[in-house]
Amino acid sequence: MTSVLDLIQAILLGIVQGLTEFLPVSSSGHLLLGQYFLGVDQDQFGLSFDASIHMGTVLAVILFFRRDLLRMARASLRSLRGPDFTDIDQRMAYLVLAATIPAGIVGFFFENFFATAVRSPWVVVGNLVLVGALFIIAEAAGRKSQLASKLTFIEAVGIGIAQAVALVPGVSRSGATITMGLFLGLKRDEAARFSFLMSVPITLAAAALSLAEVLGKGMDIHEALLFLAGSVSSAVVGYFAIRFLLNYLAGHSLRVFAYYRFALAAVVAAALLSTGS
Repeated sequence: MTSVLDLIQAILLGIVQGLTEFLPVSSSGHLLLGQYFLGVDQDQFGLSFDASIHMGTVLAVILFFRRDLLRMARASLRSLRGPDFTDIDQRMAYLVLAATIPAGIVGFFFENFFATAVRSPWVVVGNLVLVGALFIIAEAAGRKSQLASKLTFIEAVGIGIAQAVALVPGVSRSGATITMGLFLGLKRDEAARFSFLMSVPITLAAAALSLAEVLGKGMDIHEALLFLAGSVSSAVVGYFAIRFLLNYLAGHSLRVFAYYRFALAAVVAAALLSTGS
């Protein structure tokens, strides 16, 4: 039987996912830390539950960018007669495809490694600091003047490599890809927009495969309720997180997120040392 506490935990983890998947603070890191310090039952809230709440955030992206995605889908069909990269929608569709390739390859060959070997609170602490420092460097070095549609395909692959690196907890998928976008000269909000669009194929595929595996093994009512609670909460919160970040980055820098990452790393490191972990 599903207890009220189980449902509350599922909703809270969904909220954490919805916020941190799009804010550049690391969703996997926050989920791992939340599960670690709250003593969440890993049998109920393991990788299969991660797949469910990731599905929620994918739905948030699809809903928010539904018009962009529809234009890109139509442009892709037009391109079957021969690509025309002067067509902005066609170009964006192929840029997103190019950016998807690195994470797809790395995820396919190293899924088990990222699922087990690097799921450590200390890995999260180190990456919170490292990527926060990169935020500050990118803000200083980036021109912040270019549109995403002006990226070259090599540059799109570079952003895709950043997405692949974000498989390590604590890095942040949005943080890594937005930072790489800044280094390549993109405007902050353009880097964020491209980051969100490029997340759709790889995250949808990964979540769907994981969910299919779970469903293949069978899911009882208890598990279904937890998955539903997590998915809905992550989708709703994720939608508003996307809108907030795009509006915020139109006129503000990433530095506040860097400082948040530094503060969180310090708090977590102190907690881990105090418990002897």
